[in-house]
Amino acid sequence: MAHPMGESETGVLRVSFDRRLKLEFHGSQITSDGGLLSFRELDDALGLTDLAGEHLVDPRTGKNGQHGMIGLFRQSTFGRLGGYEDVNDADRLGHDPAMRWIVGGGAVSRQAASASQMGRFETEFLATDDNIVALANLSGQWIDRVHNRKPPKDVVLDMDSSVSPTHGDQEGTAYNGHFGCSCYHPLFLFNHMGDLERCRLRPGNVHSADGWRDVLVPVVERYKERQVRIYFRGDAAFALPDLYEYLEAEGILYAIRLPANKVLQESIARLLRRPVGRPPKHVQRFHASFSYQAGSWDRKRRVVAKVEWHPGELYPRVGFIVTNLSRPAERVVAFYNHRGTAEQYIKEGKNAIKWTRLSCRKFRNNEVRLQLHALAYNLANFMRTLALPKEVEHWSLTTIREKLVKIGAKVVAHGRYVTFQMAEVAVPRALFRDILERIDRLRRPTPATA
Repeated sequence: MAHPMGESETGVLRVSFDRRLKLEFHGSQITSDGGLLSFRELDDALGLTDLAGEHLVDPRTGKNGQHGMIGLFRQSTFGRLGGYEDVNDADRLGHDPAMRWIVGGGAVSRQAASASQMGRFETEFLATDDNIVALANLSGQWIDRVHNRKPPKDVVLDMDSSVSPTHGDQEGTAYNGHFGCSCYHPLFLFNHMGDLERCRLRPGNVHSADGWRDVLVPVVERYKERQVRIYFRGDAAFALPDLYEYLEAEGILYAIRLPANKVLQESIARLLRRPVGRPPKHVQRFHASFSYQAGSWDRKRRVVAKVEWHPGELYPRVGFIVTNLSRPAERVVAFYNHRGTAEQYIKEGKNAIKWTRLSCRKFRNNEVRLQLHALAYNLANFMRTLALPKEVEHWSLTTIREKLVKIGAKVVAHGRYVTFQMAEVAVPRALFRDILERIDRLRRPTPATA
């Protein structure tokens, strides 16, 4: 049987194009994920996985557990950062030197958890009612740790739903006509820095705004305790009277896209007539602001309209936004347009963290997996916003994984030290040192916490 880390048992391999080359496999002494050590340093500086250990409940009653909850949690979260979104990879990762040092404890000298151990951790240990609640709250608690270092005065919350395709007879799967597939329909809430504040897994056939209270209210309560001014943005799926009333009652400023109707169109009839004169070669853009009350609303609210005449198009592009902002209409539209960054964050979660990989049979287990993906996403985003130098701060999470995480390293053990000899390709020594120095500065208490 082949070694789980691919180590050669029969000698070297040879290639034909140049016989001078020999190939040897030393999986337990070489890692392709040396850059994960910088994420472990960030984790240690902020105390993130230790915080998880304070809230997760270990359901095991015996004393013979080989791996503790924190170690299992680190392996699960950091494995997703490295692109190993399935526990099937755990047998090999358990021997990987970078992962063993990340997990810590006995894994350093022996090995991290196996695939069967990780499977039990994610589908049994974390799938209890208490731990599912703890995982859902953990993203917000991590973000609070970050904000303790750099408290924000304002926060903009963007809510959006997405699709996670399902296969076979998974619990909660349903056909969604909008996405054109059988799927789950998770709900996400981001802040303007790209952190995922909270998420919830839902069956595939629910409305896009279904369960918005369960996601939004806990986040609002956290920020109210910190006395932070809150803004909210959402697309037309969140144009709900109950949501308006809640936001207004909490003193939250919002901008939500409003589906067009005949009354709204008549309110801006003058802007829907083609401008007089020869059509220009650039977009003509007009704005309007007026009061409007739908039949289901308890009061009149401000609506901002944007009308765009594009060259070569017969009809204008029209959009409406309901808002309680007092700023000029052009600025309201500009504020709302930044909501598109939430869609970009969702794409990064899909591409870099693979959070659509929800392949368990039970819905509860997939809830756990989504929350673990969310935490891995946040750790990666913390690295981007807190530790990346200016010349690389534009990196996407996919680029961060491919360049920063995927650093090959050879491990050399000495009497008192273990050295990771890092490959200097996409991330040179000077850049890596700068990242570690920025992380080290996070350990210093801010005036507010000193």
